[in-house]
Amino acid sequence: MAESAPGASSSPARARTAPAAALLANGLVFLVVAVAASVWRWAPEVYQRVVQEDELLEWASFWAFVWAACVFAAVALRRPRRSMADLWFPLGLAVFCGWVALEEISWGQRVFGYRPPAYFLEHNYQQELNLHNVVDSDLRQLGLKAVILGYGVGLPLLGAVPAVAVLLRRLGVMSPPRALVPAFLATWALYELYPLDFSGEWVELMLGLGFLFSAVLGSTGWVGASRGALGVLVAGALVCASGLASAAWSRGQREAHPGSVEAARSEVSALATDFRGARLRTSCGLHQRLFTFVRRNEVEVFDGGRFAALVGQGLPDERARFFLDPWNSPWWVRDTCGEEDRRRRRIFVYSFGPNRMRDSTEWEIRGDDVGEIVFDAGRD
Repeated sequence: MAESAPGASSSPARARTAPAAALLANGLVFLVVAVAASVWRWAPEVYQRVVQEDELLEWASFWAFVWAACVFAAVALRRPRRSMADLWFPLGLAVFCGWVALEEISWGQRVFGYRPPAYFLEHNYQQELNLHNVVDSDLRQLGLKAVILGYGVGLPLLGAVPAVAVLLRRLGVMSPPRALVPAFLATWALYELYPLDFSGEWVELMLGLGFLFSAVLGSTGWVGASRGALGVLVAGALVCASGLASAAWSRGQREAHPGSVEAARSEVSALATDFRGARLRTSCGLHQRLFTFVRRNEVEVFDGGRFAALVGQGLPDERARFFLDPWNSPWWVRDTCGEEDRRRRRIFVYSFGPNRMRDSTEWEIRGDDVGEIVFDAGRD
């Protein structure tokens, strides 16, 4: 039998209808996995587009956490309270979800194209304004799993123990419904198994929906299947609609400026010349931000090369130091080899261009991406 939210009625009629809403919430989270697998299998080009930063998947994840934050805040304000002990947990969840949402879009860095502080350019492997990518990768993964299993699985199962449930109520802890444990377990399993490219991006959406549905079902107090199911449907629709609208809006913010495009072409030409002159060694399958490649391989040719010389012609020193394009996004290097004919190989340097999205494929520089081929061999 599903548990009641603090202050909610636990009448038999309400208890019988609660699972219908939870079944719908679980179904929507599982639907994310089904959609991801289907698109990955049957529409790979669409899949690659959807998982890009500032596209539908990322914006949907952002809005799932934003709406969860709003509902948790509303729950806190409506909750019967005698002291701050009755407020701290839902308010803490609201702050946490809001912080995750802003981290998800790097606090608007790519949307507005501003340059983050030098600390993040140097210590964040994605060269973005967010804290989670500054943390060591193993710790970051462990933290995500701890949130999924701790909040979504451990907390509701502990709440099934009567003595623990009493303690949680006294502490003001708002546990997610036990009926949503399958959704959180599916989220953890997808992250643990990682069966699809960019599985982590889908996990973020599933986790956001898990928090959102936990907040919605908690705020309704399990007062009937119709109201709970309607809340879940409205929440899911809001995430989809907000994600679609935001993805379209962000594309509109990324317009081409002729001066910036011309500057990018001069910069990539200088970078390609430095690569050819130094005969830098890359490996098949390499696809890295240029700053990461230079730092990991201790490449010194760029210190006094043609790209560095552009500083004297107006290239900002910080952009030169961290290998950023005119839109403050990283320059990338890619090395691709043929799967059947290993003699076929192409190496190119490129940036995402004005739209700050990757349009290029493994072999071709496409869309508004600005790039130049460094090495090309074995073409058909």
